[in-house]
Amino acid sequence: MASPFQNTYHLRHVADTSAKACYICYKPSTSVLITPDNKDFFYTCPSHLTDRNFCSPIIDAAEVEAKAKREAMAREIEKVKKEYEEKQARKAKKAGAEKDKDEKKEKEKDKDKDSRDKDGEDKESKAAEKDRDDRIDAIKKSGSTTASTTDDSPRVFALHKNFYQMRIDRVRNVEVARRNRQRLQDPSFFPSVPSGGL
Repeated sequence: MASPFQNTYHLRHVADTSAKACYICYKPSTSVLITPDNKDFFYTCPSHLTDRNFCSPIIDAAEVEAKAKREAMAREIEKVKKEYEEKQARKAKKAGAEKDKDEKKEKEKDKDKDSRDKDGEDKESKAAEKDRDDRIDAIKKSGSTTASTTDDSPRVFALHKNFYQMRIDRVRNVEVARRNRQRLQDPSFFPSVPSGGL
């Protein structure tokens, strides 16, 4: 006999105000395991999801690949930021050494010349900062970043065979009870009164 639904449950979260009793321990929980076709769902504590005797995670290769891509992109962004900061530090150190040398020469030079040098340095630093921002934006755009939380916990689970059988039995019992209620409401279900006399 075919089961009414697959042994694939997706983890969803509800608001704190909608918390209901956990299927296992009856404590209030906001985590819900639900089948993709919405035929079965139940509340469970996050701690039960790590129990191998209750359920096991189904690892999605595409999701793992996307996660690795996001991590690589984050490392690349950090590398660009670090590179930029080192460049700025070297530039500041170089500017400090040159400033000491230039202080002696600046006394002889005109103030207009000094203001032109500062404008040039400002333009260079703004250009370097814009270049860094453009590189970071390009890295972010190259990988599709989602607005979802970067939670490392698995999102799809398969129940242990005993728990899965309990869920199937529950759904079947609900279906049988529904059919029995319909039968009891149907007048043709009951036998008719005998019409013959004695």
